[in-house]
Amino acid sequence: MSPGDSNALSEATEVFNADGAGEVVILCEHASHHIPARYKGLGLAEADRTSHAAWDPGARAVSLALSDALDAPLVASRVSRLVYDCNRPPEAASAMPEKSEVIVVPGNCDLTPEQRAERVDTVYTPFCQAVSDVLAARKAKDLPTVLVTMHSFTPVYFGEHRAVEIGILHDSDTRLADAMLAEAPRLPQRRIARNDPYGPEDGVTHSLRLHGLENGLANVMIEVRNDLLRTPQDEAAIAEDLLVLLRPALAALKAGRQANA
Repeated sequence: MSPGDSNALSEATEVFNADGAGEVVILCEHASHHIPARYKGLGLAEADRTSHAAWDPGARAVSLALSDALDAPLVASRVSRLVYDCNRPPEAASAMPEKSEVIVVPGNCDLTPEQRAERVDTVYTPFCQAVSDVLAARKAKDLPTVLVTMHSFTPVYFGEHRAVEIGILHDSDTRLADAMLAEAPRLPQRRIARNDPYGPEDGVTHSLRLHGLENGLANVMIEVRNDLLRTPQDEAAIAEDLLVLLRPALAALKAGRQANA
């Protein structure tokens, strides 16, 4: 699937397969390292503008593969998370970070309230509105919905190697995460863990809370170590692995709903 296949495209957000009838809605908040010209590269070196600090390498490609396989709508940000991290609320310092790991972001230092508000209005609000529109359309059609957010993470963070390969993250609603983790023995070649390398205490479940919990939707955040996503073949293989976890987990949730109906 290419950008031209998206149902809706704006500077801030792209929506793919908006009318998908599958059970999953996918969000990819860190899909792009694009920095709009008005921000003048945030004062960063080119290498930093395209590094993992600026986006989640491979996450968009895996999201597109899952969207195709599950007939799932996908909402993806088209702006670097260093401009605005769509998985953070406006009041969070990390929404427009002055520093990401060891990278100082000059263009985010000493932002005025007006400058912060402009980024909220032009990046975060359109993303959230696109998600709300997709969810509202599905509710109007009475389509069962679960929320999946897709991310990748660096294998080395502050000099420490991360052994986990696939993280299954959740906030207070553990239903989908529990069901996926129950399938982890089907992927013995993968190191899969709960709330690793991040958890709710790190502030990473904002989208799950805002778009999932507040709408009563089962939800999960998936993190994949980005050294496993270096080529299109890698991305396709990880997408297949995630489907090994997701498909039976979705079936288990559906069976549970039917039993309680």
